[in-house]
Amino acid sequence: MSVNLATMLREGTKKSHSMAENVGFVKCFLKGVVEKNSYRKLVANLYFVYSAMEEEMDKLKDHEIVSKIYFPQLHRKHSLEKDLYYYYGANWRNEIVLSEAGEAYVQRIHELANSAPELLVAHSYTRYLGDLSGGQILKKIAERAMNLGEDGGTAFYEFPTISDEKAFKNKYRQSLNELPIDQTTADRIVDEANAAFGMNMKMFQELEGNLIKAIGIMLFNTLTRRRTTGSTELATAD
Repeated sequence: MSVNLATMLREGTKKSHSMAENVGFVKCFLKGVVEKNSYRKLVANLYFVYSAMEEEMDKLKDHEIVSKIYFPQLHRKHSLEKDLYYYYGANWRNEIVLSEAGEAYVQRIHELANSAPELLVAHSYTRYLGDLSGGQILKKIAERAMNLGEDGGTAFYEFPTISDEKAFKNKYRQSLNELPIDQTTADRIVDEANAAFGMNMKMFQELEGNLIKAIGIMLFNTLTRRRTTGSTELATAD
C-alpha cells in the first residue's frame, strides 16, 4: 500500500515549520543578525546530530523502508567537519560540546534506529529537504552577516554532487510516496517529523541567550563609540 507521504509531511508540519522559523535565533538569522560564536555552537550540535543520523542510516541502508530514502549525496557530516575546522581550528574535535537539547536529539535518533527505523524517514525529511530548500539563501545570509570570505565557513549549505536541487527534491518526494507503508505508519512518520521540528527548535532556543548577550554588547559598543565621537566633536568645536 502506498500513501502520499510527501504531501502529508508538507501539510502536517506546516505549523511546526512556522513555529521553528519564529524562534528568536532563527528570526535574527533570517534578518541577517548572526553572531559567530552562537553560530559555531549550532554547527557543532548539527555535527553530532548528522553524525548520529548518518551512522544509523548507513547501518540501515538495506532496510525495507529506510533504503528508499537513503541518498549518501545528502550526507552533511563531512561538510560540517570542514566548517568546524574553519570556526574552531585544527583542534575542533576537542573544542566542541554537545548541548542538552542536542543530546536529546541524538538519543532519539539512536533510539529509533533500534526500535522503529521507519521513523528515521521523518528526521531525514525534516533536515535534508530543509537543507536543500533553503541552503543557498542561508549561505548568503551567513556570508554577509559574519563577513565570511570564500575560504570556508559555509560548506554545510553546499551539495557539490547534486547538480539540480529542484529535480533531486522531486526525486526525494517521489521516493517518499513509494515507501511500502500503510496509513498508520505514515501518520506516525508525520508525528515524528513534528517532534523533529521541536527538537530543532530547542537547539535554536538554547542559543538565544548567547545571541541576545552578543547583540547587547554590540549595541553598547555602538552607543559608546557615538558618545565618544560626540564628545570629541564638541571638544573640537570649543
